[in-house]
Amino acid sequence: MDERPRNLRAMLAEAKDTSELMVDLAYASVYFGDPDMAEEVDELEQQMSELVHDMRAVCVMAARSPREAEGMSSVLQVVSAIERMANDAVDIARIVTHRLGIPRQLVADLSDAEEVSHRVLVSDGSHMAHRPLSALELTVQAGMRVMAVRRGRQWITDVDGDTVLVPGDVLFLHGSPDGITRLRELAGAPVWEPPRPDGGEALTDLDRAVDVLVEMKNLSEAAVGVAYSALVLGDRGLAAEVGHLEQRLDEMRDHLELWVLRAAADGMDPSSLRGLLHLAEAAEDLGDQARAMVWLIEEGEELHPILGIALGEADEVAVRFPVAEGSTVDGSTLKDLQLNIEPGFTVLAIRRGGGYVYRPRGPVRLAAGDELIASGPEEGQVLLAAMCGWELVEDGDGEDQLVPVG
Repeated sequence: MDERPRNLRAMLAEAKDTSELMVDLAYASVYFGDPDMAEEVDELEQQMSELVHDMRAVCVMAARSPREAEGMSSVLQVVSAIERMANDAVDIARIVTHRLGIPRQLVADLSDAEEVSHRVLVSDGSHMAHRPLSALELTVQAGMRVMAVRRGRQWITDVDGDTVLVPGDVLFLHGSPDGITRLRELAGAPVWEPPRPDGGEALTDLDRAVDVLVEMKNLSEAAVGVAYSALVLGDRGLAAEVGHLEQRLDEMRDHLELWVLRAAADGMDPSSLRGLLHLAEAAEDLGDQARAMVWLIEEGEELHPILGIALGEADEVAVRFPVAEGSTVDGSTLKDLQLNIEPGFTVLAIRRGGGYVYRPRGPVRLAAGDELIASGPEEGQVLLAAMCGWELVEDGDGEDQLVPVG
């Protein structure tokens, strides 16, 4: 019997979560050179295809009038973009399954990306063993979320708070590299040394190509996160920023192709360069799909309300909190705050004055009047609001309202 959710709102939330899981697993399969993980992306793609088919069928049946059809067209546009993102994940995973090859420099540089993939073995007697994920609060404790669990030959991808970890489980996680040390302590794992490139040589064309690709990965993930936030918050300014990110990704792919061709001309084995071109194409298309999702917002068209509701109920929520004067974050840098560790939120953008600072880095200092646009676990939003100087209070309609602390 088919137990997949038939409710469009639930299916949209599941599709968003599944596509993000697929992209995370695909990048992780490249990082670890893990063909089993890459094949799991293919399995998830089959589930996604069925889910997309069901969502389209529900949209068609729900459009009983021209007005309803216009509203459902926005849902269909987002569904198509999510499907394309899932396809991009499959393309990334094929670098492993088709043995296209990637340079060692790329694996090393991915260790320094803004968000990284990591895997850890749960040891017997560790803090993680025989405990549910909800009790561990890894998104808060280590700034990383579990994408999947490998238990023997079995893969568990529908991970939730009720998933109980047992000794021998291999966790595949995604999040801030700053949390890896704490994560491994909780799992009882030995100290981990990230892969490093061969040092001492002058910067080569290949090095430049790899640097561009890692930045493309960062920007494509930022574009997708900002796009979902724009949909949930109905923010035209954020939608415009997605457009800027998409344009930058286009330019960066052009630069990367040039560096790769120069590296090939220098006599490097072209087989290891194919994977770079493949990854660049997928990263650029992720940006294209993020732009496609927010096109209607940019044009000022009305979105179906189910989009904001459904995407707001996904595993990660999008929030927008003003920075109150005298709050914990007022005057502090992102590096000092380490919001990606606790409460486990990634700052996607800062609204400052009339513009946005997207994907801000550690040295950026927050000030009263700024607005944080961030995504992270629902259980961490109360703490983030408090750090910004606000208390979340539910009104009579069940909506959260910001009330000054104290």
